[in-house]
Amino acid sequence: MKWDHRFELIESGESYRIYHSEDNIARFDFFEHVLRVAIYKEGERLFPTYSICPGESLLPRHGRDRLSTEGLKGVPQGKELCIDNVNIEISPQNLRLFCRIGDSILFCDREGLAYNFDGELGQGSYHYLSREKGERIFGLGDKTGNINKAGRHFKMETFDTMGFDANSSDPLYKQVPFYICQNSVGAYGIFYDTYSNGELDFGAEHNNYYSPYKVAHFEERPLVYYVIFGTASEILQRFSFLLGKAALPPRWTFRYCGSTMAYTDAPDAEKQLRNFASLLQKYDLDCGGFYLSSGYTQIGDRRYVFHWNKDKIPDPKKLAEDFKKQGIHFLPNVKPAFLTDHPLYASIASKGWFLHYPDGTPATFPFWGGQASYLDFTSDEAFDFWTACVKENLVDLGYDSIWNDNNEYDIHDEDILANGWGTPIKAKRIRPLFPFLMTMASRAAVSSSERVMCVSRSGIAGHERLAQTWTGDNKTSFEDFRGNHKMAMTMALSGYRFFGQDIGGFAGPRPEKELFLRWIQYGIFTPRFTLHSWNDDGSSTMPWLYEDLMDEVKALFALRKSLVPYIYSEANRAVEEYLPLIRPVFLEDESYDIESDCFFLGDSILACPVFDPGIAKKRIVLPSGNGWYLGDEYCRGEKDIDTPLHGLPPYFVKEGSVIPMDEQGQTVFHIYAKKDGAWDYRFYDDESINNASRLIRVECLDQVIVVHGVQHDKHIRVHDVMHRMIRQK
Repeated sequence: MKWDHRFELIESGESYRIYHSEDNIARFDFFEHVLRVAIYKEGERLFPTYSICPGESLLPRHGRDRLSTEGLKGVPQGKELCIDNVNIEISPQNLRLFCRIGDSILFCDREGLAYNFDGELGQGSYHYLSREKGERIFGLGDKTGNINKAGRHFKMETFDTMGFDANSSDPLYKQVPFYICQNSVGAYGIFYDTYSNGELDFGAEHNNYYSPYKVAHFEERPLVYYVIFGTASEILQRFSFLLGKAALPPRWTFRYCGSTMAYTDAPDAEKQLRNFASLLQKYDLDCGGFYLSSGYTQIGDRRYVFHWNKDKIPDPKKLAEDFKKQGIHFLPNVKPAFLTDHPLYASIASKGWFLHYPDGTPATFPFWGGQASYLDFTSDEAFDFWTACVKENLVDLGYDSIWNDNNEYDIHDEDILANGWGTPIKAKRIRPLFPFLMTMASRAAVSSSERVMCVSRSGIAGHERLAQTWTGDNKTSFEDFRGNHKMAMTMALSGYRFFGQDIGGFAGPRPEKELFLRWIQYGIFTPRFTLHSWNDDGSSTMPWLYEDLMDEVKALFALRKSLVPYIYSEANRAVEEYLPLIRPVFLEDESYDIESDCFFLGDSILACPVFDPGIAKKRIVLPSGNGWYLGDEYCRGEKDIDTPLHGLPPYFVKEGSVIPMDEQGQTVFHIYAKKDGAWDYRFYDDESINNASRLIRVECLDQVIVVHGVQHDKHIRVHDVMHRMIRQK
């Protein structure tokens, strides 16, 4: 085993360094707040990236050169290498990287070998780096367990994990090899730009011959990773910029969206769907959309993508038209695998559009009660075929928001190949990329001048440029309820904005009454407000699951509806400023409990949900640095609050905030006054592609509060403990 690799600097530009040792190349690129490291062999193919798209929203289907510097501002380097306040040293022996703030090491590569230059450490790529006792780790996508991931070991793969344990299961549906590390010196983020399977270890692994370390291992041999500097909040914002601008969903997607497998699985599916619309009217419940599960594609007891079962839904176009007249948009389910007896299977196979073996034979996999082949979205012809099918069978019939599901591509065989845009590649090496390309192909079926919603269960970092997501087929229990919240905070710390859970739980028993109400209370403050289920007893977790709770449910749904203007406006801000829409409190108040039940919705609302049975009161520690309003009551420090099961959930609003709310169809601006000072609030309320906004300015003076940008006094409600006069300009 070779333990001594000597690298030489062979090329140096204003903002990069390239080192060479035998046939190993190492490139270091210095950008604003970001260092990129690439280690590869001479002449080795670097598969394109689809994650990195700095500040932009669109990427060609063939991806971006993984070493491209487009959109990234280089930082000129002299003899001393530095990004922000971090001094960077590159040791030519074994290419060790040291990052220091002052005289203290923020992090460094492990002694001995930190990288797998010539297979000394095994197959694929490795990166070993220092680990400090007590450091905190956040991120990695839809990972389970505590928000702080320190001390744990995680797989980087995508699986369909129906009924997963929200506190321990691994892996799940997403592959996002990004994390933030906080230690005694500062913070840094690392993103590994790869789509191959792998694992990350944050202290579960221990080796007596080395000082404590973290390790990343991926099956792909080339290694490209980004180091991002700043505070935890800045790192998250800068990572989000690297991934590109998220697609802003239409406003209707923040209203309640219905979903159940029971309706489309039923032989009278259309009757079931129309009855859903009738029940919404009966109970006066607001609804923006409905997830159309795959039962509409059935032939017998199996599901065949792009097939409409006309016995169940005789006129799909009329159904979509009728629902849109009521303000309800359908999101039809599509799956990327074609059963071997699918009417289109033989034609697709003859054209070579499936993932296949070297002799061209389509690879088959167990899928929804049969054997199926996955479409190869790295083939231009297959990509275009999918887009054409989505357009003809769905979009042209009025179903323009596509739900991309069951797209984890469960591939383990090394012999299965993908087209790779003309250069074949082992399909296993790019598994999580297929759901991204599937979603891209689905989105291409809709005019780019329309704002629609695509949804994808599986995905990679950067997937929000195309689609929303959710945490998959969760389990119904109080234990998993809190686990789902911690997963949500973890996703927020991984660059996700527009996501949520199946409220009430998807798999298992029907939620008991207390859990049902508590989960709806929580869901009000999450971006995706959707109840969905596959309950053991055949029931569906719909708003009217318990007739005797309808008064409570109606009140909760009304609260969600009233908050939609605020949520939608904050969603705009999250996109424009690369911020999470919901997030843990410690990002703003570093002293706050990392594992707290409380969280922010947007910049101004502090949600305080209940995750345990039998809780009627809670003590809330309010974030420092601001005063907070509970209704009209002004609070600081700690506050004991009532948390009624049969009532509205309490929430706090930060002083110096404007909360636009829907009140009987009118937008009313709730202003939460400061003692003194002024602030601006940008309100977004336009459904066009180029979203317009209005600037509202509030000035809190000794005797008066002056509000600019709101013309009518009926559209203002001021919360002010000093009871000052209101003046509008």
